[in-house]
Amino acid sequence: MKTVSARQLCFFLAFIAPVGKLILMPSQIVFDAKQDLLFSAALSYLLQSVIVFLVLLAAKKDKTLFALLRERLGTVGARVALSLLALFLFLAALLPMLEQKLLVQSVFYDTLPSILAFAPFFLFSAYLCFHPIAHLGRMWDILMPFSAVGFAGLIALSAGAADFGALLPVGASGMGAIARGTLHSLSWFFDSALLLPLLGRIEQTKRLPLKGTLCYLAGGGAVLLVLAVFYGVFSDIALRQLFAFSRISKYFPGVAVLGRIDYFFIFALTLVMAFYCAMPLHAGVECLKQAFGDTPVRAGGYTLAVNGVMFTLSVLLNYHFLRTQTFMTHTAAWIFPLFPALLVFVLLIGRKHEKA
Repeated sequence: MKTVSARQLCFFLAFIAPVGKLILMPSQIVFDAKQDLLFSAALSYLLQSVIVFLVLLAAKKDKTLFALLRERLGTVGARVALSLLALFLFLAALLPMLEQKLLVQSVFYDTLPSILAFAPFFLFSAYLCFHPIAHLGRMWDILMPFSAVGFAGLIALSAGAADFGALLPVGASGMGAIARGTLHSLSWFFDSALLLPLLGRIEQTKRLPLKGTLCYLAGGGAVLLVLAVFYGVFSDIALRQLFAFSRISKYFPGVAVLGRIDYFFIFALTLVMAFYCAMPLHAGVECLKQAFGDTPVRAGGYTLAVNGVMFTLSVLLNYHFLRTQTFMTHTAAWIFPLFPALLVFVLLIGRKHEKA
């Protein structure tokens, strides 16, 4: 049964996926590529867009992920692959979850302990994880205007204060720095993996792989615009501005008269980010449901276990964020494009299992 329409999928790719790249990724890329940060981000987006296209191409087979994997790997192999994908998604959720936690602590609750401020997220995440994929499409319909208004508002307020000449001269950092910026930003690009559990549930329309990929690249264009404004506002000190999207608008001249009206747009994007941060957990739970059964009792068990473990990790890593970020952006960065690409390779051109 189709539960996600083509329109809803395009909304996710163009409006929801970009918000996950706005918190700490800009300062991370600036650290490596400096004024050439746009090239690093563009390369990461292009690489991920290729994998998104291949995932949507696999979706044309109109079969669930478990069914496709079982055809090529057998039942046991399909369950192992889905379990590995679930672990990958839980790993991918770690950095967005922790940076969202830092954002909440820094921007909204200066005096409230971070654990107490962020703990309700896991109740929200558990509620989302327990519900089926059918809810995702409706959720994206609702979130799309918030994301569009948030992006447009912050750019409109910030562009006037940006000196885009700071992005010149082009290429001054060198190809090595641009490549490092790309490599160290890959941990924020796992959107193709979020689409894999949706296989078999996406409405098939003409040229959906191409349309979906173009929508993803359009969302990337919005992120590049935010990055350009971010560096234009802060220039050489941009690498010390950890929450890019929440800081670029405070230099709007009208703030002195109207107050911090930019908070309306920051709140809108933060709402979308909360849903986006929970999506890898939802996708991972969906993988476990497909692999081992989807009864209400099992679904509840997966949901409680996953969110319980992630909450525990958020507590244990509370004072080790820099080490965690370094591990995710340096040591484990290569996993994020490689694992989804290998899985899609198996789905598209892998040999069929004789006993499938």
